[in-house]
Amino acid sequence: MEYIENKELEEKEVKGIFTDMLKYAPSKLCGMFGNVITVPIYTGLFSTEQYGLYTVSIAMLSFLCIIFSDWVGLSGLRFFRHHQLEKDLPKYLTTLVAMLTINMSLMFGLSFLFRDSLYSFFHIPFKYFMAVLVLIIPVAIRALLSQLLRAQLKSVSYSLATIVNQFATIFLAVFFAKFFNMGAASILLGMGVAISLIDILLLYQCDIIKIFKFEKIEWKFVFPIVKYGIPVAATSLSAWLITQSNKFIMNGISGFSKAALVGVGYGLTLPILMTLFAMITVAAIPRIYNMYEAKIDVRPVISRFLGYYILTALPIITVMSIFNVEYTQAFANAKFAEASVLVPYFSFGVFFLAMTDYTTLQYHLANKTHYEFIMKLVSGIIGVILNIILIPKMGLIGVGIGTFSANFLYCLFTILFILPNFNLKFPKYTTLRILISTIPSAFVYYWFKNFGADISGMIQMITILVTFYIVYAIIKLTLIKASDRD
Repeated sequence: MEYIENKELEEKEVKGIFTDMLKYAPSKLCGMFGNVITVPIYTGLFSTEQYGLYTVSIAMLSFLCIIFSDWVGLSGLRFFRHHQLEKDLPKYLTTLVAMLTINMSLMFGLSFLFRDSLYSFFHIPFKYFMAVLVLIIPVAIRALLSQLLRAQLKSVSYSLATIVNQFATIFLAVFFAKFFNMGAASILLGMGVAISLIDILLLYQCDIIKIFKFEKIEWKFVFPIVKYGIPVAATSLSAWLITQSNKFIMNGISGFSKAALVGVGYGLTLPILMTLFAMITVAAIPRIYNMYEAKIDVRPVISRFLGYYILTALPIITVMSIFNVEYTQAFANAKFAEASVLVPYFSFGVFFLAMTDYTTLQYHLANKTHYEFIMKLVSGIIGVILNIILIPKMGLIGVGIGTFSANFLYCLFTILFILPNFNLKFPKYTTLRILISTIPSAFVYYWFKNFGADISGMIQMITILVTFYIVYAIIKLTLIKASDRD
């Protein structure tokens, strides 16, 4: 592809990304806070068996959503601008809704035909199995509508819906658990009610009713959606192998109680960190798509925001891993304390996984998502094999090694395999500032380790991070100043 030089538009879009980040920030910060408080609330509310059952049920939900619904919403985001320019949005939206409806019908049909195999694979009771199937309907609608909202760059509306959904789910789950004694099913019911209400809100926010009209399905729209979406679904399924299959493997070997520990380790890392880090990508990706459609060179923008990601993520993850015991004690019930051993492995696994949001953009822009699928599938299979081999021998440590290895390999593949004209500039100055800023932060940690035993672990973590970012800001203003693209 030949790029058009347009720095004025590029800078306008970059400023727009920062503006959208501020608008998305409330939803992401509240979402992160919501994910943080769900762990102590749910681990305090339920036994290890019930929490393990909830963990496995949610993993099953994500498995079915990946196959039957999520990719339709992502396709809606990817091609929305194109069809907006072509002035054929009603036909495009009709096609998306028809495809989602067909997928839901297919899911129920296959679930009925292969119910025995699914019971044995997921190891959950029948009522939970049925609850998950019903829950997918509002979840699928939310996935499509929220992506359309992103495509319209309605960041404030997106933030509002996300915040309401997060806290309504927690409130309703606690309500059903306390007053109806429903166990882990209370969370699924709370999710179902909350998401159904959010779907109504999203319908209003994205003005889909004003745009949507029942029209004849355009089959010429179907092929690009399927060509883009199916590899995305396969890629997400491969990611599911990396992040979720370990719960099923642990459950099959040691039961729901041990699976619950994996769920706590997961709950303390991936949903919290990915929600925080997504503050950048949720704002950047729609505008990068728009720039690419305008034939603007998006590589400098992606490289710049990759540097911002490393600056945000690496210090936080490092400190979390060093203080893994204190971090787990602060946010999980004491009966789940053993899950602390997973925090370093899962945290650094998240670091590499989230980095691929930037390194795999090339495949999405070029509509060659099958490359991403192959890389993630290979990584996922390696992760599953490592889990099967290591869990019986090493328990939770085996889970950590398998998950980290799969995420690291996937990130490495995306760095090594670069499509023509999609090479990124490594953010070397940002990385150099990070390395220098680590030195005084390490001295602060050393002081705490030797003289600050009476100081709370959380205070130590915050102090080290504040020290790091203050030193980084000073270095950026004095020693290694920022360039226009760093």
